[in-house]
Amino acid sequence: MIKGGRVIDPAAKLGAPMDVLLRDGRVAEVAPPNKIRGSADATFDARGLVVAPGFIDLHVHLREPGQGYKESIATGTASAAAGGFTSVCCMPNTSPIVDSPEWVAWIQQPERGAVVNVFPIAAATHASKGAVLTDFGALQRSGAVAVSDDGRPILNDTIMRDTLRAASGLNLPVIQHAEDTRITENCSMNEGPTSFRLGLRGMTTAAEASVVERDVQLAQQFTGARLHVAHLSTADALKAVRRGKRGKARITCEVTPHHFSLTDADVGDYNSNFKMNPPLRSSADREAILVAFADGTIDAIATDHAPHAPHEKIIEFERAMFGITGLETALGLAITRLHRDHKIPLARIVELFTAGPARVVDLRGRGTLARGSHGDITIFDPKKRWTFEAAKSRSKSHNTPFDGWQLTGKVVATIVSGKIVYRAD
Repeated sequence: MIKGGRVIDPAAKLGAPMDVLLRDGRVAEVAPPNKIRGSADATFDARGLVVAPGFIDLHVHLREPGQGYKESIATGTASAAAGGFTSVCCMPNTSPIVDSPEWVAWIQQPERGAVVNVFPIAAATHASKGAVLTDFGALQRSGAVAVSDDGRPILNDTIMRDTLRAASGLNLPVIQHAEDTRITENCSMNEGPTSFRLGLRGMTTAAEASVVERDVQLAQQFTGARLHVAHLSTADALKAVRRGKRGKARITCEVTPHHFSLTDADVGDYNSNFKMNPPLRSSADREAILVAFADGTIDAIATDHAPHAPHEKIIEFERAMFGITGLETALGLAITRLHRDHKIPLARIVELFTAGPARVVDLRGRGTLARGSHGDITIFDPKKRWTFEAAKSRSKSHNTPFDGWQLTGKVVATIVSGKIVYRAD
């Protein structure tokens, strides 16, 4: 029994003090305070706290198979639990690439030591080379919730059209990392005054927007095609997403906490902890993203958690790997930047972590506290002020620009299938 908390469940249109009873790993009842009859084996005092459906992250890199020195499924999911995430969708750019049903199944085996639900995203093409489609049906049957070539975007028009057509027949989302890599080669940050000052080659916003525009047009050709734009970062790409949504195409998008919290000016003097792909953008792009959060264009917050070992980040900026960790700072950044600084309602933020991502990849029975749904719950204190210390992170890697940041909003407990998998000290 979770007693005395304020339940925020946008999918069920709930936002009031409620008690929640979990039984056999499922939600048995949600009712006003003290209205649930019967006793529970254990009670969690949630007074002063928000009780929400378990958070879902659509975009993480757990690095297994093959790159366990950066992260493992066990450590990555421990970090997810500390960040309030009860489910994560992991990208296929591992070693080897997750492009077969066998590797999809391997990720989900109990031996991996996951403490939260892991939903694999499989490669759209063999070895993510953008040439030959994988067997989407077999991948879906083995547990893949979407297909994507992630950091190797599908640039060939015919291959992308074939991908959307094949996936539409299975109601399977296609996730695209929108970047025209033909014009971003050897670029390490956003093109702008900071890249000019630092003497670094910059990525244009058109490199992202042009791919989104093409993909939206292709998706509109097939009834049932589902296109999801990963880590959207530019105002122009947002315009293309809006056009697709207005045209009734099944277009969704996600934005990362670092793209709504930082700009390219924060790179400072070659600080590689601010190097990610897509890169940090201009303040104008960030303002456009904040508007899109408020008006409902953005469907989900996703971390793009990308752990790297010190020798891959603490080197020259141009040589450093793209990516930062993000699971344990996501909620704090969302409440601090979106809710406190920009007055976006707390219920909207909860939706971006729960019902929104659940809709994107069809995680039915998750993202809500409706009776009978999975007993995945995130309990957090929206007013708690705290300081993030990267050295205490549960991730194997500590490549983050947010070390030492003071944040508002802290996870208190994470519950998966009715069992507490994380509790704050």
